[in-house]
Amino acid sequence: MSDTTTGSNTGLRRDLKARHITMIAVGGSIGTGLFVASGATIAQAGPGSALLAYSIIGLMVYFLMTSLGELAAYEPVAGSFSTYGRRYVDEGFGFALGWNYCYNWAITVAVDLVAAQLVMGWWFPDVPGTLWSALFLAFIFTLNYISVKGFGETEYWFALLKVVTVILFICTGFAMIFGILSGDTPAGFENWAIGDAPFVGGLPALIGVAMVVGFSFQGTELIGIAAGETEHPEKNIPKAVRQVFWRILLFYILSIFVISLIIPYTDPRLLRNDVADIAVSPFTLVFEHAGLLSAAALMNAVILTSVLSAGNSGLYASTRMLFVLAHQGSAPKIFGKLSASGVPRNALFATTAVAGLCFLTSLFDNQSVYLWLLNTSGMSGFIAWLGIAISHYRFRRGYVMNGYDVNKLPYKSSFFPFGPMFAFALCMIIMLGQNYQAFLAGTIDWAGVVATYIGIPLFLAIWLGYKLITGCRFVRYSDMEFPEKYR
Repeated sequence: MSDTTTGSNTGLRRDLKARHITMIAVGGSIGTGLFVASGATIAQAGPGSALLAYSIIGLMVYFLMTSLGELAAYEPVAGSFSTYGRRYVDEGFGFALGWNYCYNWAITVAVDLVAAQLVMGWWFPDVPGTLWSALFLAFIFTLNYISVKGFGETEYWFALLKVVTVILFICTGFAMIFGILSGDTPAGFENWAIGDAPFVGGLPALIGVAMVVGFSFQGTELIGIAAGETEHPEKNIPKAVRQVFWRILLFYILSIFVISLIIPYTDPRLLRNDVADIAVSPFTLVFEHAGLLSAAALMNAVILTSVLSAGNSGLYASTRMLFVLAHQGSAPKIFGKLSASGVPRNALFATTAVAGLCFLTSLFDNQSVYLWLLNTSGMSGFIAWLGIAISHYRFRRGYVMNGYDVNKLPYKSSFFPFGPMFAFALCMIIMLGQNYQAFLAGTIDWAGVVATYIGIPLFLAIWLGYKLITGCRFVRYSDMEFPEKYR
C-alpha cells in the first residue's frame, strides 16, 4: 500500500489533515476537565493553588508534548505509546502501556457520558440520566463507525466551537472584572482574600487537586494516536505540537483566573469531592453572576457539545489502541479487522461496551460514579504520560549511542534530557501523593485508596505478568533498531 493510504502497514488510511490533527488534540483536552471539574480545584485548594496547579501541570505537559512530538514525527504509528514502549524500553512495558491507554480512554468516555447527564440535568432534572447517556453514546458511536475522515471533520467543528466559546467566556469575564459589564456581585481580587484563600489547605491540597488538573490536560497526547492516520506526519505532527499546547495553556490559565475572580471558592455550588451535590459548571455560574441567564443556558449547551467532543475523541483513541494491540498479537485478532472505509469496527464495539460503565449511575448516585471514574481515569492517564517520558528518554539516548544525528530528526525536543526527567519526576510525585492522607488517619479509608491507586498495581501486574510469561527483557541501547523513515 502507498504512503497516503496506510498508517504504518496496518491498513489505516491517512485521511486526517493538519487542521484535523490540531483540533483533535484541542477537542480531546477541552472537555469535562475544564467545563465541569475545574470548580473542584478552586473549591478544594483555593484560587491561588488552583492557578498554580494548572501552571505546573501545564509546564509538565508541554515537556511531554515535545517528547511525543519527537517520537511521533519520526515514527508516526497509530498505537504510538505501545509501539514506543516495546521498541525502546521493554516488550512487556509496551504491552502494559497499550492496554492501560485503551482502558484509560474507554473509562474517560464513561466519565464524559456521566458529565453529560449532569449537564442535561440543568434543563431536565426529572429525566433519568441513563436515558441521556444512551442517546449520546449512540451518537458518538455513529460518528466513529462511519469513517476516520468523518470523525476528523466532526471533531474539527466540535473543537472550533469550544475554542470560540472559551475566548468569548474569557472576554466576558474580563469585562466583568474591569467593570464594563456589571454583575450581581463585585468581581475582583476580593475572592483571593476571603477565608483561607488564596492557598487553601497548603501543599497537601495542592497535591490533592493535581490529579484532577492532570485529567483536564489529558487529550493533548491524542496526536500520537492519530499519527498513523495523519497525512504528511513528519510535517503536520511538529506543527500540531507547536500550536496546540500554547492554545490550551492560554485557555486554561485565563479561564481559571477569570473564574477565581468572579466565584469565591466557598460557593457551595462548585464541584467538591466531599460534597454529593454537583450543581452546574463554573462557566455557567459566571454567566449567572453577570445576570445573563439566557447566555448561561447557551453556555450549558456548549458545555454539552464539549463533553460529547471529548467523549468522541476518547472513543477514537481507545478503539485505535485496541486495533494496534490486535495487530501486535497482544489482543484478539478479531479487533484488528478493518471495514471497507478503514474503521476498526470490532474494536469500536468493544470500546463502546466498556464506555457503558456510565450506566452504573442507574444503580448508584451519579455524582459518586462521576468522581470515582474521574479518579480512576486520571491515574491511568498519568501512567501513559510516564510511558511517554521514559520512551523518549531511552529513544534519544539510544539514537545518539548508535551514531545517529539528532539534527536530522523531523522534530527535535529542545529540552532533552531535562524535559522527560522533569515530567517523570512530577508524574511520580502526583501519582504516589494523590491520596496519602488516607494512610495518616486513625482508620485507613481502603475504599478511597483503591479508587485512587488501583491503576498502579494493575499496570505493574500486566507488565510483570507479560514478562514472566514471555521472558522478555529490557531493550539494550545497542540492540535498538531505528527505521530511517516510517510511512
